[in-house]
Amino acid sequence: MVAVPAGRVTLSDRRTRSSWPVEVAPFEMSAFPVTQSWYARVTGRRPSSARGERLPVEGVSWWDAVRFCNALSRREGLTPAYRLCVDAGTAEWDTSADGYRLPAEAEWEHACRAGTTGPRYGRLDEIAWYQGNSGGRIHSVGGRRPNAWGLYDMLGNVWDWCWDVYDAEVYGTYRVLRGGGWADEHWSCRASVRRRSHPTFRIDDVGFRVARSTPLSRPQQPRSEPVGRDLSGGPCGGLASEPSLRRRGGVI
Repeated sequence: MVAVPAGRVTLSDRRTRSSWPVEVAPFEMSAFPVTQSWYARVTGRRPSSARGERLPVEGVSWWDAVRFCNALSRREGLTPAYRLCVDAGTAEWDTSADGYRLPAEAEWEHACRAGTTGPRYGRLDEIAWYQGNSGGRIHSVGGRRPNAWGLYDMLGNVWDWCWDVYDAEVYGTYRVLRGGGWADEHWSCRASVRRRSHPTFRIDDVGFRVARSTPLSRPQQPRSEPVGRDLSGGPCGGLASEPSLRRRGGVI
């Protein structure tokens, strides 16, 4: 895990043509996207279409990602960050918990930029796997240059799930994806680019990385948001029967 300092980032929304500053508290983020070997150790599952221990796990839904976070927290004796309940159709983020979680969208962009102000934190061919250099396939994590804070693959290789709802007014429960993927054109691999997907969809260029709040930055109030019905067995949590989509880049 890499310590990410506090800072400010400006988010924007193309539909409403608005932008707003967000103050980001210090937190921790995994240096790499979650790999297939890490995912398998925690869940016992290997959902990816391409196989390789150090390849980013892909073909995972947003629900899969938040369940992984809770499972990893329990494995390490930490308090799970999420309460996931099918009956209410909600995922609640307990922001006082010390367990693993997905980054918030503002946290992701702040961590990606690492103090830079341009569209990327370096020359694209040096920092990312994308359509222009990937050879049409996913690559092992850590193969490109990291940003100034030691975070690898923030752009390219796989898109990262974030906690946030994309635009509830138009897209309902769709969640935010950030970072661009191995099949995307160069314009998708920028720090400010947003993509959306339904929280149950599993796509072959979408993975995730984990974050943790630091003790001094944890708010005390939980956050609860509707995310659509979790079709898993049992009243709260479990593994859902969800569609797997094989799509190379673009918006779902």
